[in-house]
Amino acid sequence: MSTIKILWVDDEIDLLKPHILFLEKKNYEVTTCQSGTEAIDLVEEQNFDVVFLDENMPGLTGLETLSEIKAKRDTLPVIMITKSEEEYIMEEAIGSKIADYLIKPVNPNQILLSLKKNLDTSRLVSEKTTLNYQQEFRKIAMDMAQVNTYEEWAELYQKLIYWELELENIEDQSMHEILESQKTEANSQFFKFIERNYEDWFSDEDRPTMSHTLFKDKILPQIKKDDAPVLLIVIDNLRYDQWKSFEPIISNYYKKESESAYYSILPTATQYARNAIFSGLMPSEMEKQHPDLWLNDTDDGGKNLNEDKFLAAQLKRLGLTDLVWEYHKITNLKSGKKLVENFNSLKKNDLTVLVYNFVDMLSHSKTEMEVIKELASNDKSYRSLTESWFKNSPLLEMIQKSQQLGFKIVLTTDHGTINVKNPSKVIGDKNTSLNLRYKTGRSLTYEQKDVLEAKDPKSIHLPTINMSSSFIFAKGDLFFAYPNNYNHYVSYFRNTYQHGGVSLEEVIIPFIVLNPR
Repeated sequence: MSTIKILWVDDEIDLLKPHILFLEKKNYEVTTCQSGTEAIDLVEEQNFDVVFLDENMPGLTGLETLSEIKAKRDTLPVIMITKSEEEYIMEEAIGSKIADYLIKPVNPNQILLSLKKNLDTSRLVSEKTTLNYQQEFRKIAMDMAQVNTYEEWAELYQKLIYWELELENIEDQSMHEILESQKTEANSQFFKFIERNYEDWFSDEDRPTMSHTLFKDKILPQIKKDDAPVLLIVIDNLRYDQWKSFEPIISNYYKKESESAYYSILPTATQYARNAIFSGLMPSEMEKQHPDLWLNDTDDGGKNLNEDKFLAAQLKRLGLTDLVWEYHKITNLKSGKKLVENFNSLKKNDLTVLVYNFVDMLSHSKTEMEVIKELASNDKSYRSLTESWFKNSPLLEMIQKSQQLGFKIVLTTDHGTINVKNPSKVIGDKNTSLNLRYKTGRSLTYEQKDVLEAKDPKSIHLPTINMSSSFIFAKGDLFFAYPNNYNHYVSYFRNTYQHGGVSLEEVIIPFIVLNPR
């Protein structure tokens, strides 16, 4: 490990000789000077790891020197040493981003502790995190071999997300590679689990909450629980890790009552999963009961234009005709800002439904726009982009207003997305659906090992567009590619975020209940 270089600035530096010798014995390299002007020159000329800065010096004061140092090297940690505990000095120093402050007289151990705290923390945290994951890795591998229920799969996926976020800022690339291989293996095992169990869930009482039962199982109890108005926020395409990335921002306004996972239906695509949430029905039942509202893949027109009508029908079926509710869909910044302006009027509702489409637009933009491809090249940057959007979005303003008005928030999504990496060849006729992660149509030709196939769509409650139609769903991080213009197609879509298939990221999704602080 390279020697840590310290600059110590004090007009009485000779009196500090014992402290400097103490640090040098601990293998720190200490450069000294006696004025702010000298310090600024040295900071320009050399690369220091940390500065100890006396606050009370003739000429340039410590605060003035601090300001100059920060103007030149904003990220250089400065530890202020002061005789005074006067509040205004502390406030100014902290406002100028000091790393720490010590009150004179200082002893060598205080100095050492401050150095450890400010320079070694990230290294120590990294080492501890890496060690903890190495220990946990074996347990996760053992769990993966034994996991066999939908609850255990949700738990395992949440554990993988936890470690992904813990390792996010660790520089040890080998740890990231180990975790990625573990996620790949988990997705392979999860695919087999879905293949074995998915069809049975429609006739089995021991089943997870799924898109079509979400409202009845999880949302309705929150509406009935107390008199607080409920704001149901459905953010399209929201993965579990993206929720965790902006959870700390929400926690400034709301405390979490509960966090759980539920399972998206197949295909993990908006027109199927989100319509199922609002209708409380599977797609084949929607087609049968609401032929005027349901559109199949091959039909022209927007496939999610009737969510409010589906919800009205479900509420009627559940005997909630007296419920006062409104539905809003936000698809652009303008409509988001408009709802913020009129937000107070929602207080009269028992239930306000808010569908927010940003993350869906982000994933599609990543496919189509080079700049977004650059900004969201992997899961870490995709999370970061989502967090940045959320911080600056009308949605955060709505959450702040919700807190002031006393709304309970139920936050969820319709499905997640996965970064697709490997193509799988498929052939179909001109009426085959266009989605990259699932296909429906006649006479589909495909690699059987790469897909979950439903030759009889009715068996998993999907519409049969015509007599010989079937569905196939892509496994893991695969995406479907046609043989025509294959190389161009593959290079265009590889490493983009897609949904519709079978993966932990698409299927296991968050359901959060929040109460105002």
